[in-house]
Amino acid sequence: MTVNVPAAPTTTELLGRPVRSLPPATRKPVPRPERGSSPREGQRVRPLTRRQIEDHLQELGDLYAETSGGGPWAWNQARSAFLRRLATDARRPGFELLIAETTVLTGCAYGFPVRGDGPWWEGFDGYLPGRLLRLAASGRLFVISGIHVPSRARRQNQDRPWNLARRLQKRLLTDHGAAVAVTLVKRSDHRTVEALRSWGWRYMEGDTPRTAPLGPFRVLVLDT
Repeated sequence: MTVNVPAAPTTTELLGRPVRSLPPATRKPVPRPERGSSPREGQRVRPLTRRQIEDHLQELGDLYAETSGGGPWAWNQARSAFLRRLATDARRPGFELLIAETTVLTGCAYGFPVRGDGPWWEGFDGYLPGRLLRLAASGRLFVISGIHVPSRARRQNQDRPWNLARRLQKRLLTDHGAAVAVTLVKRSDHRTVEALRSWGWRYMEGDTPRTAPLGPFRVLVLDT
């Protein structure tokens, strides 16, 4: 799984002029604002066909580099590696890539269904418990192999249904009628785990630091 989670920028405190309080009898109740504006505003989510993906590779690579927070390195080696992984995933049966856009590309997420008789995603055969294997056999298990969104989708309103990352991952599952999404995350990639868990992902039941299978990856799942 690749999730672009750049470090949060430092914030500045905005100070305004003090306002004289009204007497209790004339003070009017002030409605509490919603916790941030909805990313739904102005952002359309739609799938790309394989041909459209090929046509948008430049933009998708730019989106990855711009949201990765990796500095100049993300514009060469990391960007190229991302495009190679995307091209590999795009050849899998049932692959889908969703983009979010305004007048420009603002985010994307992609993945593919895992079936009991089909090819496995790298390393999955040693990680999935019987319950998920049965879901794969029924065609209701979906791998989400990448989510790339602006840093505000990680820092702000992670629990809101209109959070951009949540919208993208839910749409992928809905489009494929999947019951559970699954992904592999490197054990050392704590920032990706933190981001995924803020969007509703969880460790597999019974997965603790003591009981987790040995290996370079951890498995996270997302229920519909």
